[in-house]
Amino acid sequence: MSVKPFKLLLPWFALAISVATGSQQADAQIHDPVVWDFAAYDNGDGTIDLDFHAEIESGWHVYSQFLNPFDGPIPTSFTLETEGVQTVDTAAAECEPHLEYDPNFMMDLLFFEEEIHWVHTVSFPGAIPDTVKGYLTFMVCDESKCLPPEDIDFAFALSDLKPESAKPDYCAEAAEGETFDDGGSDGAPMGIYDPVQWDIALYATGDQTATIVATAEVESGWHVYSNDNDPLDGPIPTSFVLSTEGVEAVQLQECTPEVHYDPNFDKDVKSFEGSASWGLDIRWEGPAPEQIAGMLTYMACDDSKCIFPPDVEFQLNTSEMITSALPTLCPEGNGGEDTLDEAGDEAGDEGLLVLFLLGMGLGFAALFTPCVFPLIPMTVSFFTKQSKTRAEGIRNALIYGASIIFIYTGLGLLLTAVFGVDVLNLISTDPYFNIGLFVLLVVFGVSFLGAFEIQLPASWANKVDAQADRGGLIGIFFMAATLAIVSFSCTGPLVGSALAGAATGDFGGPVAVMFGFSLALAIPFTLFSAFPGWLNSLPQSGGWLTSVKVVLGLLEIGFAFKFLSNADLVLQLGLLKRELFIAIWIAVALCIAVYLYGGLRFPHDSKLERMSVGRWSLGTVFLVLAIYMMPGMWGAPLNLISGFPPPMFYAESSGGVSAGGHGPGEHSASGHVEARFRDYEEGLAAAKAEGKPMILDFTGWACVNCRKMEEQVWPHPEVVKYLTEETVLVSLYVDERKALPESEQRVEQFGGKDFRIRTVGNKWTYLQASRFGTNAQPFYVMIDHNGEALGNGVGYDPDPEKFIAFLKENMARFKAGQ
Repeated sequence: MSVKPFKLLLPWFALAISVATGSQQADAQIHDPVVWDFAAYDNGDGTIDLDFHAEIESGWHVYSQFLNPFDGPIPTSFTLETEGVQTVDTAAAECEPHLEYDPNFMMDLLFFEEEIHWVHTVSFPGAIPDTVKGYLTFMVCDESKCLPPEDIDFAFALSDLKPESAKPDYCAEAAEGETFDDGGSDGAPMGIYDPVQWDIALYATGDQTATIVATAEVESGWHVYSNDNDPLDGPIPTSFVLSTEGVEAVQLQECTPEVHYDPNFDKDVKSFEGSASWGLDIRWEGPAPEQIAGMLTYMACDDSKCIFPPDVEFQLNTSEMITSALPTLCPEGNGGEDTLDEAGDEAGDEGLLVLFLLGMGLGFAALFTPCVFPLIPMTVSFFTKQSKTRAEGIRNALIYGASIIFIYTGLGLLLTAVFGVDVLNLISTDPYFNIGLFVLLVVFGVSFLGAFEIQLPASWANKVDAQADRGGLIGIFFMAATLAIVSFSCTGPLVGSALAGAATGDFGGPVAVMFGFSLALAIPFTLFSAFPGWLNSLPQSGGWLTSVKVVLGLLEIGFAFKFLSNADLVLQLGLLKRELFIAIWIAVALCIAVYLYGGLRFPHDSKLERMSVGRWSLGTVFLVLAIYMMPGMWGAPLNLISGFPPPMFYAESSGGVSAGGHGPGEHSASGHVEARFRDYEEGLAAAKAEGKPMILDFTGWACVNCRKMEEQVWPHPEVVKYLTEETVLVSLYVDERKALPESEQRVEQFGGKDFRIRTVGNKWTYLQASRFGTNAQPFYVMIDHNGEALGNGVGYDPDPEKFIAFLKENMARFKAGQ
């Protein structure tokens, strides 16, 4: 026997007990708190509004149409019995209901108080009847009791229609900010959030260039995220992908976003509220294509939940390109009065400055390596002999510095010319390219530790050095080229690190980082060549240069694991979770500290006779860094290096892919539970085979509230027992970007819109929205062997007792139905 009807009858039993005990007189039990009246209004377009108006006594409430009739109160419903009447919408339109906890049913419910209008708009394809008859069903409750459901007959006389001007303000009694809701006229059930509406247009900017302008209108209380957010540690950035062959993206522009703390991700993020626009500059070769096609990916959140909508696809006809001036991208209050181009330039300039400073920092580091530092006095000696006057010496030094900058910056230009901007953008996010960078940096780091030397062929250096002997401008240029080749064993690994950091897809990235690197390298060579007397202030070459090289080598190895972490996070392998990553960096920092203190020596190191204050201070800095990172092994946020380790949710003590340590369906010593499956069909098959119900956990990799539930609620012993022994737990990640096989990709109609299912995440998003009427995460629902929900699902609530109540109630229903 199912227990669903029992819950519905609870208020009736309470009423019967009250009468039987005689605690109140009989006439006190007669309640009639709702008064109905009906009116019909001519809309003047062949349709008629049937207005169902209820006035409700204070303290009582009636329920919305959009409730589960099998689990809770009877929803209000309207049945039209007259033939030949066609409703415009499936359900009557209603104002925004209250959503509050109802003690009669021990759950959050949608209801109305005081006064409410329901309106059915009808039309008549054939003959118009004299009256429209039918009945409505409703239920009314106060805080302690409910009255039995009641049917009310109605009859609208169409000969007595009121004019449209006589219509009341249907939602006049609604709270401020509430609007008249057609109850899902677009087919979307209650609980489906659609807070962002997009408008995408194509503007012509040249014969072979255009700009795609995408404008988002965001509901109050919600926000969408800037493109300038880390996709691996936080919300999904707003981004574009073009699918038309021969069309390439040049630059994505946006206004200055608001930086604020987002409780959904437990960090500061960049986002937009209200209205926000993005401009994607594009170009093509030859004749313009007929269409520009692609898709837009975004994420929307409020202060307590996030949704992962399907990608917004667009197909823009070039024959309909707008030729007027581009609109203002940044209206007042959302980034100031910046125009479309200015907004993009500001964001681009900021990114290039960061890359320039990165290159400059690595360039200065290269100066203090054994391959470069000893070359400074040799270079000064060369220019002293070549220059006959002081003025000539300064001129030659400037030419030498400019040659260094030209050679290294030219390398950045060559990289972009060979691979192209689009390829750089692809490889910067490609997991296999990140693995390649990891291997490359480890090799560079090990070479710095003295395992081997990375050198260019000696014949290259000999040939270039011979050209340097020619003198004049050409000789100076080849002198700079000799420096680049001879010092490659030390500068090569640092140049590789610089270019790896610049592989962001921006044309200016490699140029900016190499310009910074070469400028830092050129400045001291130029200054000392122009002013040879300054050489006396330089420290003597010696073992300290080797120490610098070893420290740089260890740092390179540490930074290499960031690229491996990126690949692991994208592929969801679970090999390098947050704890292991932090442990590796603690080990690197301790190795550097111990090395600087003299407790660790490599084969090419000389014995440390005495320790300088600088060496001791630097060793102490790395020791403090190691101590600081240790609490991160147990979940501390580590704000000083936030964004560098894997995100908080990708940890062994949180959600993510199981990487061993405890098997499927079991829990770790810390109480953390891992889902047995991440596929609906596999989980349902296991549930049938084991005779258990299935719990669907609709979650997301970037869902912080999901992680909070897993950390605060799931470790409760009673919850652990249910999740690991009594049920089959299936986690479905709605933001999983893995593409489905082409045979499984399809378009579904939902909510009056096309819902394109391309990825695994799209598949689970559609399942959640179409089957369970919500698209917010986390969301938990228990399923029987027929794939039917055993009751209402639950969302985020960090109270374990409420989650346990949900589990017990649904488990009882499962057992009663067997």
